[in-house]
Amino acid sequence: MPGKRGPQGAAPIAAEDAILLLQSQALAEEEAAKKKGKMLTRFLKDKLAKEEHSSTLNLHKLNTQWRVVLREAKAKELHQDIEILSQTFTRVMDCKDSVIESLAKDLEEAEEQHAHALRGHLHNIDCLLELQRCRLMCLEEGYNAQLEALKMEFEAERRTILEQHEQENCHLRDVALAVEQNHAENTHEAMLNFQSARDDIKNKSLQEKQYSRVQLGGRLEVLWEQFQKAMQSYAEATKHQKIAFEALKQKDEKNSREIEMQAKKLQKLQDLVTATKSRIVAHLRESEEQNRRMREEKERVLGQLQELRRELSQARAKAHGSLARLTVQSGAALKVLARVVRKAERILRLAEMCRRLETEEEKVLPFYSSSLAEGEQRDTRQILEETPAEPLAQAMRDYVGLERFWQRFNKVKLEEKALEREQVVLSQKNQHLRELLRQYLAGISASEEVLGEPNPFLTVERKSCIPRDLPHPEEGCAQGHQGAAPPDSPSGGDPCWDPIHGSASTN
Repeated sequence: MPGKRGPQGAAPIAAEDAILLLQSQALAEEEAAKKKGKMLTRFLKDKLAKEEHSSTLNLHKLNTQWRVVLREAKAKELHQDIEILSQTFTRVMDCKDSVIESLAKDLEEAEEQHAHALRGHLHNIDCLLELQRCRLMCLEEGYNAQLEALKMEFEAERRTILEQHEQENCHLRDVALAVEQNHAENTHEAMLNFQSARDDIKNKSLQEKQYSRVQLGGRLEVLWEQFQKAMQSYAEATKHQKIAFEALKQKDEKNSREIEMQAKKLQKLQDLVTATKSRIVAHLRESEEQNRRMREEKERVLGQLQELRRELSQARAKAHGSLARLTVQSGAALKVLARVVRKAERILRLAEMCRRLETEEEKVLPFYSSSLAEGEQRDTRQILEETPAEPLAQAMRDYVGLERFWQRFNKVKLEEKALEREQVVLSQKNQHLRELLRQYLAGISASEEVLGEPNPFLTVERKSCIPRDLPHPEEGCAQGHQGAAPPDSPSGGDPCWDPIHGSASTN
């Protein structure tokens, strides 16, 4: 039995040895693969560092050459701009020359019109002076005629008043003499009648008294009655004379009053004549003074006319110069205003376009908050409140109202730059993904060209450390491979490890 078990027990041992051998070989292969992977990783890291160094250097060279190309292109553009500006300047000079010629022609025509208008004005002034002279002569003749008529009327009225005065004086003297004579006669007659009557009555009374003394006192009453009757008869007899005397007395008083009134009237007429003479003399002096003032006014007006002519000529010359300057300035102002209007219309159109492109947040909060600290904002406000000393700072204070605009403008510019960088990054990622997709498609295809090239699944892609705003690193590497490279760069012909063949090869 043991002999039979011997061969049967050796078979499992050999199988176990084979398995152990295979395991040891697998472990050895795995260790060799790990070593090979580590060595490949170290080699790729070294190659990546060299590639990054060479790509940075080649990028600097590319930027230098690109700056040279840009300078040449900019120089060409500047030369073209200078030629265009020279042509534009020549064309503008021709336009200005034509405008100056047209203005010179207009100036000549205006001077001719001014000369014609001046001749017409001088002719009108001469006509007006002639009319003024004729008017003054007519006024002087009318004044002399009126003066002669007034003198004649005054003399006639004076003679009439004097004759009437003499007549009234004669009449008043006759009336006074007649009144005096009548009064004297009436008075004398009344006195005679009174004395005769008194004497008669006295005699009668004496006789009657003697008779009464003789005839007794019994007849006293009869005598008294007779006396009364005599007194009544006397009164009746002298009543008309007394009334006439009173009437003559009143007439005398009235005549005396009339005489006084006529004397006063005569005195007034004499005073009026004297005042009229003085007025005539004053009028003569005033007329002479007025004529003298008129002559002086005429000379002064002629002097003012000459001065006004000189001032008019100077004003016209000044007006022509001002008109020429105004024409030039208005043309320049119109051009500037047209440019400003076009610029404003363009700004308004851009503002409308930007308004349509704004987000809801920008429409609600168009201005972002400042990124400065409170102390910095306080210092900034203090600096803005201070009075600037430099002209540029003073000019900037005039545009403080545009601060919000510049904030939005800077915000938009920052967003634009950020979007541009994001676009560059996205384009790089897109290119990278396209490259990976191409390699993947090339790896799964089985064409002769793909088999002749290295396996893309065993290549290690690297991430670029170049800034995002610089050109794509693959372009820089391609340019670096085409240009001169330093001896230590991998693209300069150094051997690279081929992971497929396990040997060094030249890229």
